[in-house]
Amino acid sequence: MATSSSAHTPRKRKKALSPLSANSSNGLILTDAKTITQRPAFPLVAFFWPARRPTSQWLVLPLILMAVGLFRWTTGFWGYSGFQTRPMHGDFEAQRHWMEITTHLPISQWYFYDLEYWGLDYPPLTAYHSWLLGKIGSMINPSWFALHSSRGYEEQLLKVYMRATVLVSEYLVYVPAAVIFNRRFSRLGGINAWEASIALVAILMQPATILIDHAHFQYNTVMLGFVLASMSSMLAGRLLWGCVFFVAGLCFKQMALYYAPAIFAYLLGQCLLPKPNLRRFIAIAFVTLVTFALVLLPIVAGAFLGTNHNAESTISEKAPQPPPLLSSLSLHLDPTALYYPPLLQLAQSIHRIFPFGRGLFEDKVANVWCALHTFHKLHAYPTPLLQRLSLSATLVAILPACMTISLFPRKDLLPWALASTAWGFFLCSFQVHEKSVLLPLLPMTVLLGGEGGLGSELRAWIGWANLLGVWTLFPLLKRDVLRAPYWVLSLLWAYLLGLPPASLGLYTAKRDGGGGLSWLVRFLHLTFYAAMAVWHVLEAFLEPPEAKPDLWVVVNVVVGAAGFGFCFLWCTWQLIWRSGMMEDYFRVRLRLGGGKQKTL
Repeated sequence: MATSSSAHTPRKRKKALSPLSANSSNGLILTDAKTITQRPAFPLVAFFWPARRPTSQWLVLPLILMAVGLFRWTTGFWGYSGFQTRPMHGDFEAQRHWMEITTHLPISQWYFYDLEYWGLDYPPLTAYHSWLLGKIGSMINPSWFALHSSRGYEEQLLKVYMRATVLVSEYLVYVPAAVIFNRRFSRLGGINAWEASIALVAILMQPATILIDHAHFQYNTVMLGFVLASMSSMLAGRLLWGCVFFVAGLCFKQMALYYAPAIFAYLLGQCLLPKPNLRRFIAIAFVTLVTFALVLLPIVAGAFLGTNHNAESTISEKAPQPPPLLSSLSLHLDPTALYYPPLLQLAQSIHRIFPFGRGLFEDKVANVWCALHTFHKLHAYPTPLLQRLSLSATLVAILPACMTISLFPRKDLLPWALASTAWGFFLCSFQVHEKSVLLPLLPMTVLLGGEGGLGSELRAWIGWANLLGVWTLFPLLKRDVLRAPYWVLSLLWAYLLGLPPASLGLYTAKRDGGGGLSWLVRFLHLTFYAAMAVWHVLEAFLEPPEAKPDLWVVVNVVVGAAGFGFCFLWCTWQLIWRSGMMEDYFRVRLRLGGGKQKTL
């Protein structure tokens, strides 16, 4: 039988994709005009230089994950929040204590037990996460989470286990979400796989996230991972999955509310434009409510079963006192009624999750209120007034981003909208912690994987925001004796991305053909970089006056708040400009003005 001639045709070799192709928008490779030789634009590009030709992601990705994982694990060799600090210890003990109470007490007691020590004050998914980790840890060593007797436990193997839970949780949620989001976002911007891999390393090596979770000790990346998974689903057009993942993030840490207005506005725009889609709106509302219900179901069910549960504790047998939220209702509630136990549980959990009674701010944080408090004492005003003022300021701050993303619900604008609203919340909202800076930094940092993300302008702004953010965390990290990992991770990130103080090349390069940085951006960033450097020198070698022992912390707050204000303005302006709203405005002005306005 005759054979087809095509069967003997030699296989064509795939054409190598050059990083200088049209897919490259970031200028990662510099070419010498005289010698025509190519060189990397900054050190992180140099590390990926051998992989600039098409290379299997099954080879590159495992190497990236192993490298960034090594830095995370070695960061855990240092101290943590509350190490040998009695009687309250710190965040490490809080997380361990939650594993203790969730594994030994009925679910109806989780939000009521021992509130003067480290009472549970995070949403239900954090409680379930603590229960799971506590059960696994108790199988290894029951004494780690023994009720009452394990308080303040600091045995070495327990520390290894707790550090491992952070790493594993991150690699199960945050890292896969970051990889998938970065891949989808880079494809949306027409970025090739080589540049996307470089951006992924920059995102995963973000110093503030590593220092807070793996040094100070928390599980922020679980919540951030759910948010990234939500954004990734929305990039893929799977809005319902986006709702599920975002509710999961919100039910893990209430700080995810920083993103909620932008997410709501985006979904609303998707339902209304280009024409109203009632079916989509109903589906989104239904899935959101069902997801919330499923998360709260164990809490509600436990309320019915808790009264007959024999707890291994010394909790008083009398009924728990209703929280202020429930007491403030004018309705008459019967404690013996069937509806009362679940209502009590939900009211208590809300009271614990949203601590409005703690004041405008609890510690020194680089936001508007703490900075203003330096010059005019805000504690003199009643708390309800400060709450209303904070709410009004936050609504004003997030309104431009919410309006823009609802009128222009485009996928490429979603990170910009989340960054703008998160900065608005961080700067203006009630009860902000210094660690909350991770929330606005996340959507800013993932922009590195998009169009122009590793180019001069975006890299300068994103790098500056991250280094400023981790600098504002230094007083917190100093208390935990984490100076060494702070310096190593911060300077390493600055070196890899070619940023000050490791390199000034990004700010000294000539601005040819419209590229590079404007003189205003150079002046602004370099001024703050200089202020941060001078502050570190003064803080290290000059004792503050006895009358002002917190002088250097206060200076850190004021400088940081000013810098974050510029970050907020830049993100908001970029969102509005990239949406095309300004072009539409000028086009209307031209049309209305006729020939007289043609010079605009």
